[in-house]
Amino acid sequence: MNRETELALLADWWNATGARLGVVWGRRRVGKSALLGRFASDKPAILHTAASRPPADELRLVARAAAEVARRGLRDLDARPFVDWTDALEFLAEQAVDEPVLLVLDEFPELVAVTPELPSIMRAFWERARAQTQLRILLSGSAVRTMEAMQEERAPLYGRVDLALLLHPFEPNEAAAMLPSLSPSDRALVWGLVGGVPLYLEWWDDTASLSDNLGRLVCTPGGALLNEGQLVLSTEGDQGHIAAQSLRAIALGRSRFGEIRDAVRTDPTRTLERLVALRLIERVVPVTEDERRTRRAVYRIADNFLAFWLRLVEPLRGAIDHGMGASVLPVLESSLDDFMGPRWEGAFRAHLRRLAAQNDLPKQQIVAIGPWWRDHPAVEIDAVALAGRHRRPVLVGEAKWARKVDGRRVARVLAEKARALPDIADDYARVVCARVEVEHHDGLDVVTSRDIFG
Repeated sequence: MNRETELALLADWWNATGARLGVVWGRRRVGKSALLGRFASDKPAILHTAASRPPADELRLVARAAAEVARRGLRDLDARPFVDWTDALEFLAEQAVDEPVLLVLDEFPELVAVTPELPSIMRAFWERARAQTQLRILLSGSAVRTMEAMQEERAPLYGRVDLALLLHPFEPNEAAAMLPSLSPSDRALVWGLVGGVPLYLEWWDDTASLSDNLGRLVCTPGGALLNEGQLVLSTEGDQGHIAAQSLRAIALGRSRFGEIRDAVRTDPTRTLERLVALRLIERVVPVTEDERRTRRAVYRIADNFLAFWLRLVEPLRGAIDHGMGASVLPVLESSLDDFMGPRWEGAFRAHLRRLAAQNDLPKQQIVAIGPWWRDHPAVEIDAVALAGRHRRPVLVGEAKWARKVDGRRVARVLAEKARALPDIADDYARVVCARVEVEHHDGLDVVTSRDIFG
């Protein structure tokens, strides 16, 4: 079941004594509301999703929800809804004197937009009432910068939050659970195209063909995924056109800082930091190097859907908008195998990290897993695992987006590449990853889509 880790953290937070204040945040479509709804389903809870309504309307809706869980007092909340947020919080605190009550304020930045003093009101209430109630409050939002700023020093709620839960898209094995009708190989392909965002996975009909899904979601004017890419660019970067320009530059292969700076014609440092924090991009260094000191970092699009949209969909968008989707669809499909190579390598590394966390790799005490490369002469290894205090290479891996791979051939190439690694262990492990099958794999560890997405 997905989000079990997050639900366990929320359960621990709920079961602690006294009043509790938590923050749950993450980018759009990542499943915050679904998680909070599931968590609240067996609890006395007021769930309110803000929408920048006038304050009186927001308070009226909160009062209506509160009437369903009210335990104490004679107040008729339909006839006398809350007059302000202090009134609302004090009423709910009284309901939670003996037993916990949960208040979820989803899209909290929308409330702050119409009542800017709300965080300060909550701070004053919290200082006055927290010792006298068991009220639990969860603040949630998609405006990542705003939600993070709420927790920073000098912000009204700084130091009062006892749960900070940042949600990310699903990992490959989690995304697989949302595509039960597909084979592991086809789940891998869908994850490579739409990533781990729950809503995108819900949009994908796993009982229909690849062509039907791409035709409906991408190659039709108004298609959900056709329009979603532009929405991500305009809303997730938090820094307007600089973020969009940076993302486009990286998608087109301008992966080094200087190349991105030249493309956007300004210093992109803060923009890149924000995009990394959102996991829209990743800053990658050879796994054997110190990422704090090396100058060999490159930037890559980390979000599969955004990479798919920028690389393959956006160049065809004009034709699709002019009704040429049926003509464009075969062109799009013919590009998928080339596109999937880096995505498959990412899934392979994510799988190795999951195995390392469970101590299920052929080598133990793994401290890092990532790609490794050398520029002169050029050598690139898809996955290298480092072990122990001295971070010694103990495992090398190669991932091929092919249905069937000859393990002997890949093993020879891996052995040649491994000679370039500094201080590699004599008994290093070799892992070969193919989409469906690895032939002739004696002496190798094998990974397929069934292991990652099964």
